[in-house]
Amino acid sequence: MADSASEARTATLALLATRAPGATICPSEVARVLADAGAPSEKTDWRDMMPTVHAAIDALLASGEVHLSWKGEVLPSRSGPYRINRGPAA
Repeated sequence: MADSASEARTATLALLATRAPGATICPSEVARVLADAGAPSEKTDWRDMMPTVHAAIDALLASGEVHLSWKGEVLPSRSGPYRINRGPAA
């Protein structure tokens, strides 16, 4: 699981790096990247990756590498639907 969490952190930051400043990503985008990684026999449904993605987002949020929002409102923690953006230091 630690390896998956690390991959989810890396995938999150990589996706954000491809977006314009101020643009956000959906956690399902990260899950889809993870689900599509690896050999065809190793692929999984992206929904199965969501707990790993949520845990990685919690860690990135705690370290200040990302912040979360929903409909333009900043969220102090992950709850309900959310979007991911670069943190203030990123």
